[in-house]
Amino acid sequence: MKFKKGDRVEGIWRSELIQGVVAHISEITNELNIKPDFTSQGTILFNQNQVSKVELVKVPKFVADAIDTFKDEGDGLAVAIDYEVYTEALIKELSLDIKMRAWLWETSNQELFARAWMGEYEVEQEPLYYVRLPIVRLNTLGTAVEGDYKYLWADQATGENNIFQSLEYPATLIQSGWETKFTEQEIKELDERYWSFAVPVEEVEETK
Repeated sequence: MKFKKGDRVEGIWRSELIQGVVAHISEITNELNIKPDFTSQGTILFNQNQVSKVELVKVPKFVADAIDTFKDEGDGLAVAIDYEVYTEALIKELSLDIKMRAWLWETSNQELFARAWMGEYEVEQEPLYYVRLPIVRLNTLGTAVEGDYKYLWADQATGENNIFQSLEYPATLIQSGWETKFTEQEIKELDERYWSFAVPVEEVEETK
């Protein structure tokens, strides 16, 4: 397994399981210096085959935002994990996602929330979509009608958007900030009506 500086790892030290962060890597000796969580001083030397990476808890971005918000407000886990706390008024006041209440209602998600609150976590990559708009047109001979699609392009910085025939476009347009792949929230912020034409990126690219 390949390690890099900053990785969270765990291993057995003096008959106890410990966790820490990789502080230094020696490729020559195949050893790692681990800064353990339980002390503010020193590092512990391990062979690379004596430790394994700690898999971080993965949560949606709206959950990570809620954790940050409640901690900034000075609230504890007992408050933040209670799905009944997420009233419409509080969601509006703290600019939280309305999905939090339903997400925390699931018992398994409560455990994820608690683990993320108490330690480090990763934010899940949100699903990406193309906005694919169906069109009909005459074929090149003008003898029959055929179906096709146009795609939404948008500049997230300026809010400018346009519809183009293809997903492929000059590099200059892409370099100037235009995108074709969007999260659900980004699509709805551009125009709620676009969401009904959203197609997962994977579904489109599998047919290309």
